[in-house]
Amino acid sequence: MAIQSPLLTLRELMKRPRFIPALGIWDPYTARVAESLGMECVHIGGYQLGTHYVTSEPLLTLTELATTTRYVTAAVRIPVIVDAGAGYGEPLHVMRCVKEIERAGAAGLHIEDQIYPKRVHYHKGIEHVIPRDEMVAKIKAALAARTDPNFLIMARTDAMHTDGFAEGVARANLYLEAGADMVMIFPDTEQDARQAPREIKGPLAYTNSEGNRLRRPLFTVREFEEIGYKLSTYPTALLCPVTQEMKRVITNLLTKGETGLDREQMIVWRKEVEDLIGLEEYYKIESATVER
Repeated sequence: MAIQSPLLTLRELMKRPRFIPALGIWDPYTARVAESLGMECVHIGGYQLGTHYVTSEPLLTLTELATTTRYVTAAVRIPVIVDAGAGYGEPLHVMRCVKEIERAGAAGLHIEDQIYPKRVHYHKGIEHVIPRDEMVAKIKAALAARTDPNFLIMARTDAMHTDGFAEGVARANLYLEAGADMVMIFPDTEQDARQAPREIKGPLAYTNSEGNRLRRPLFTVREFEEIGYKLSTYPTALLCPVTQEMKRVITNLLTKGETGLDREQMIVWRKEVEDLIGLEEYYKIESATVER
């Protein structure tokens, strides 16, 4: 039976009335775990991918992003949305970026109206947005570069933080008029976050950034649906807890001489890991060929 394209799947999710939680992952394995538990969409975000490579998002290269995307899309059938930062440069660079990420199997990407090269200080909330017309040119370049019209082009604006709520709304609507399929915003207050869907005339995305120092508002899936958002990414929801669990096991080994993991439980957990990577299927192929 033919497998539906992730691009078409994402478009169907967009048409559906329900909200889309796009869980933040950083490699094929985290994507596979998310898919196995029922996630319908995942997101390769700059924050978690930069951490994965032990650097920061603004220092990532297009090669690193495209390579990771290829590995992730090969591991799952669900749509993968990719954070392409500021598009790696001017309109021509944005076109190359779109072509590479689309060829890598992603269902869509988003580019933002920050300067390129983007600065690491954005982590502190110190952001630098480019003029409106420059971002519109990037959006139009992105649209021209995609080969499949179902490939999602999302435009992100950081202007609400730098230039105020009204400017962020104006830019979001301008980017939609330029042809973006969806816009992502970063409101600073809960009031702004709730007001934005009433003023922005198109599908709206959010970033549920748990642990953010600016204390940007966080919402549940039900709240997102009620307020009027279509999609949100979750950059830290897996990354931070996984880090803490690794620290716990390593600390046990260093201080107590053992990991502290239950031996019987580990047999079950290890089998889960092997099932996730498809080890049984590999056994079958070898048994039918070289292990007879």
